[in-house]
Amino acid sequence: MLSRVIAYIKFLVNSKNQHGVHSPFVFNLVTRCLYEKSTPIGFQKWKTYRNQLQSNQDFIHVTDFGAGSKVFSSNKRQVSKIAKHAGISKKRARLLMKLTTYFNFQNVLEIGTSVGLGTSAIALGNPEANVVTLEGCQETTRVAQNMFDQFDLSNIKVTTGDFKNSLGKSLSNSKYDLIYFDGNHSKEATIQYFEQCLPNVHNDTLFLFDDIHWSQDMEAAWDFIQKYEKVTVSIDTFQWGLVFFRKEQQKEHFIIRV
Repeated sequence: MLSRVIAYIKFLVNSKNQHGVHSPFVFNLVTRCLYEKSTPIGFQKWKTYRNQLQSNQDFIHVTDFGAGSKVFSSNKRQVSKIAKHAGISKKRARLLMKLTTYFNFQNVLEIGTSVGLGTSAIALGNPEANVVTLEGCQETTRVAQNMFDQFDLSNIKVTTGDFKNSLGKSLSNSKYDLIYFDGNHSKEATIQYFEQCLPNVHNDTLFLFDDIHWSQDMEAAWDFIQKYEKVTVSIDTFQWGLVFFRKEQQKEHFIIRV
């Protein structure tokens, strides 16, 4: 917890808003998307989705293949608590929907479905997008799939199983516009997934990493990724790390308050 507080203080000291950004691409992204104040179409439906999950009092047994949880002490977890404590916040869902709309993502891969709060935000941000989402736990998948069916989110395909197997299959012969990394918050796994996904990018692909300051381990992974040779633009928003591979861009790192 202390390391996260220190990381946030450093972020506040070093972060900027649009006035400190000189890259036209990043300036437009910040002003026309991240700081744009209109409510995305579909956001009300997403809030209904979230409210329904937060009222679900069922317990499920979660199989956790990742770095574990800082919130839950047991793998027997209430769906409402998962949605409240482990799911994406309203602010982040709104930003995720705006990013999906702004870039008009058509092919999306999400690594880590959980109960589908992030997945549904992407699917509602662009109902024409093809969203592939990977989840390790059968019970969590069941909850998410039931919600997708109820809310008619037919553009989502869920694959269940250990990411060591399911990720490779999802990457075969596919180029993705967005890959959202939200599954295993460990340095080793994050770097492994990052490098495994690199052959599936094109010039305008966005890699979105969740919880980059979740632990010192994740900060080390983020430091490795932002310095990676193929990465040209990286943006630290504290909660998220955004990575682009635009060959026409000069390599530059930004720390942006969102």
